[in-house]
Amino acid sequence: HFAVLSTGEKIDSPRFLRRAEKKQKKAQRELSRKQKGSKNREKARLKVARAHAKVTDARKEFHHQLSTRLISENQGIAVESLSVAGLARAKLAKSVHDAGWSQFVNILEYKAARYGRTLIRIGRFESTSQTCSTCGTVDGPKPLDVREWTCTACGTVHDRDHNAALNIKTAAGLAASACGAPVRPEPVLAQHEEAGSHGFQTGNRAA
Repeated sequence: HFAVLSTGEKIDSPRFLRRAEKKQKKAQRELSRKQKGSKNREKARLKVARAHAKVTDARKEFHHQLSTRLISENQGIAVESLSVAGLARAKLAKSVHDAGWSQFVNILEYKAARYGRTLIRIGRFESTSQTCSTCGTVDGPKPLDVREWTCTACGTVHDRDHNAALNIKTAAGLAASACGAPVRPEPVLAQHEEAGSHGFQTGNRAA
């Protein structure tokens, strides 16, 4: 998933780069076989550039459509800043890059300011993946392959990403109160870790 909302809605990741990877590699191979300085090489170079531009444009359009929807439906949005470097170490760098989470959050931030919405950034050190959103018990670290877990204190069974989104929403409410802006973000968007988003433990999460 690209992201998970605090409502439980899961937004699929289009994976533009992965879907176009074969065509890009083919175009790159054709370019490498062309003689330097030839007209055919220039044509091949333009073909490679167009292939990359197509992915970039499609990703940006997806970001604009989703950010417009979230901004139009909500007065407040919360985003958790996460460690992209950590995901890279977990061999998720390609997924993080494909999702373009940082670009998405930048677009979201711009539109929030433009349309008078509140965007709250939650510190990356909040234990949103480890805390039970029902009773508040910190249950401890969870490996990325653990997608569901049961709270040892209250017995609630959690979807990892939805639980993280709910915790981000709670943290955003506290942050809003602390800075004097009584905003109740709805919904919370959590970036799925595998995409560079977690509910995201790798990039940013939104509420």
